Amino acid sequence: MIERFFHAESSTHTYLIVRGNECVIIDPVLDDVDQYSDLIKEQNLKLAYAIDTHIHADHITALGELRERHGCITIMGEQSQAACVSQPINCGDVIDFADLKINALFTPGHTDDSYCYYLEMDNMKYLFTGDTLLINGCGRTDFQNGSSADLHSSLFTTLRKLDSDTIVLPAHDYNGKLQSTIGHEFENNPRLNFSSREEFIEFMDNLNLPDPKLMDVAVTANKNCGIS
Repeated sequence: MIERFFHAESSTHTYLIVRGNECVIIDPVLDDVDQYSDLIKEQNLKLAYAIDTHIHADHITALGELRERHGCITIMGEQSQAACVSQPINCGDVIDFADLKINALFTPGHTDDSYCYYLEMDNMKYLFTGDTLLINGCGRTDFQNGSSADLHSSLFTTLRKLDSDTIVLPAHDYNGKLQSTIGHEFENNPRLNFSSREEFIEFMDNLNLPDPKLMDVAVTANKNCGIS
C-alpha cells in the first residue's frame, strides 16, 4: 500500500510505503511531520527508512525529525552534502524493506545528488522520481550543481530503459496530477520530445525561472537535518 500526502505550499508529494507492520517514507516535509507520525502510530507501524530523493530547495525536510521520533534509518545518495544521512547509497544499491526491494537509481541533472527509487509491489512497478521526471515536465537544472546534459542522460539512458507501464510518482506536481507512466511521459511529455539532445539542453539552460521562495532557507536547513 502507498499512502500519499500533499504539502500545498510547495506542491510536494510525500509517499508512505506500507508493507505489513513496516513502512518507508519518501520526500517527507517538516511541516507535515505530525501528520506522518500520527498515521504511523495509529497503524502501529515501524518506520524503517526515511528517504529524500535529493536536497530540496522549496521545503524543509523531515528526515532529521523523523529519525529523532522513530529511530528510522535516513537515506540519501552518497553525493549528498546532507549531514544527517545514516546510510548513504550508490546507484544500484538495494534497500531491503519487509519482503520488498527498493532499487536506487542515480539520476543527476536537477541537482548533483538526485536519485529515483524503483519498487515492484503486488505485480505493479513504481518509480519515485523526485524532481528528475515530473508529469508533463522535468526538474529545472539551474542551481545546486544541476546540469541539463546530465539530466538528459538520466532521462534517456536510465529511465527510458524501464518498462513503459512503470508508474511515475513525482515529488512535485503543480497542476493537480497524481501519477503517470514511463510510457505516457516519453510519448507525451514535451520535455522528452525535443528533436535532439542539443535542443533539450538549450531549452533547459534558458528557462530563466525565479528561485524557489524558500531556497536560501531550505537548502541550508536540508544540509543540516532540517534545522535552519
